[in-house]
Amino acid sequence: MPKLLDLIAKPNLLFALTFVLAGLVPAGQGHAQGYKVPGSPGEIRLSFAPVVKAAAPAVVNVYATRKVRQQNSLPSIFNDPFFRRFFDAPGLGAPRERVQNALGSGVIVDEQGLIVTNNHVIEGADEVRVVLADKREFAADIVLKEERADLAILRIKGNPGNLPHISFASSDSLEVGDLVLAIGNPFGVGQTVTSGIVSAVARTQANINDMGFFIQTDAAINPGNSGGALVDMDGRLVGINTAIFSRSGGSIGIGFAIPSEMVQLVVASAESGGKVQRPWFGGEVQAVTSEIASTLGFNRPVGVIVSRLSPGGPAEKSGLQVGDVIVAIDGREIVDPGSFKYRYITRGIGAVSELTVLRNGKQRKISIELAAAPETRPRDVRLIRAASPFAGVKIANLSPAVAEEIGLDGEENGVVIVDIARNSPAARAGFKPGDIVLNVNGVDIDSTSTLDDVASSGAHVWRLSVERDGRVLQQVFRG
Repeated sequence: MPKLLDLIAKPNLLFALTFVLAGLVPAGQGHAQGYKVPGSPGEIRLSFAPVVKAAAPAVVNVYATRKVRQQNSLPSIFNDPFFRRFFDAPGLGAPRERVQNALGSGVIVDEQGLIVTNNHVIEGADEVRVVLADKREFAADIVLKEERADLAILRIKGNPGNLPHISFASSDSLEVGDLVLAIGNPFGVGQTVTSGIVSAVARTQANINDMGFFIQTDAAINPGNSGGALVDMDGRLVGINTAIFSRSGGSIGIGFAIPSEMVQLVVASAESGGKVQRPWFGGEVQAVTSEIASTLGFNRPVGVIVSRLSPGGPAEKSGLQVGDVIVAIDGREIVDPGSFKYRYITRGIGAVSELTVLRNGKQRKISIELAAAPETRPRDVRLIRAASPFAGVKIANLSPAVAEEIGLDGEENGVVIVDIARNSPAARAGFKPGDIVLNVNGVDIDSTSTLDDVASSGAHVWRLSVERDGRVLQQVFRG
């Protein structure tokens, strides 16, 4: 009989003996014949294979291609018109078209071929194709893009039907220490499964997207895993892998996944044929710092404090007051503005939530209706074309609806930049989407028509006041 040290030196033999002793694999049978669905946490520790078999067929490779025009670079001598006369030729220095490829992962969530992936995987794509685990390949349409959450929904063309798909589990049920698997296509090597634990839940300081609420895991996630599945030990989807923290470009055990509660909200919007609508709070909240907690008599910083209310908004109608501290939504603890935003948004339009509020040292329950933000005035979207620092910007009149769409908190009036043409004068001037134009050459900008008129004035000096991230910037442009 072999000695224990001999078994330790032969890990495969020790692994097989462990299964025999556990009664999962009858002696003499191989892996393929002997596995069964785990019936207890103890059995799961022996192999993840049943979980992988249930989930992996629904994880696909996503290939996105985009065509870009690239300017041919020429030696500086050819910039001289004299030399161009002698060396000019068709195509010399002309832009040429180049194809860029992007690789990521995706997850099929219904048998008709609805796929969830990251928005950054397919951003700007002219063509998207998906390859299933069984090597079948399909073209796919982009159904919905949700840039703020970095999610996109694809639909396989041709409605093949009867496709492998994965069911959702509630990400709220996860606890730190739970086992999870990450499935995707890292570095394009092919479908790969890695295991780990939930390192943290409700991670709000990752600075990945404006939702700011993630599952953190130490399951290895690498480039190419974006859009892939994070699954629990029942083989159900608890998150979409989206980013890693890394100094080298490879996994160091700090990966982030978008929780399934957010993913389901975006999927439901795609299935209904609409866009993602977030409930409007109608106010602003701020973090409860240690200093604020001390003045309120708290033994630790917890919750968010209501700092502003919009007249007639859902928060004001519910009876909330400035200074109220919201410590929970529907029984889920609120620790900072990021967790408040996530909990509020993922409840969806039309729901009624119960807020747990501290006011004057006493706890009370307040019901709030989750309604869409109103468009209180026409957005009147315009593209500025006149020669000015604004040439190339697309602007809109602000309203609660527009502010909510572009992620501006507390901004409900004014004129906002919603898009900027690439390589335009506005792009070179440093404008950014979300900038609010306050004043141009002494004229207060109260509407898109006002800014359009001022930009067409033909001025040679431009003095601007622009609000960005709550700060007012003063800028001067000449020419």
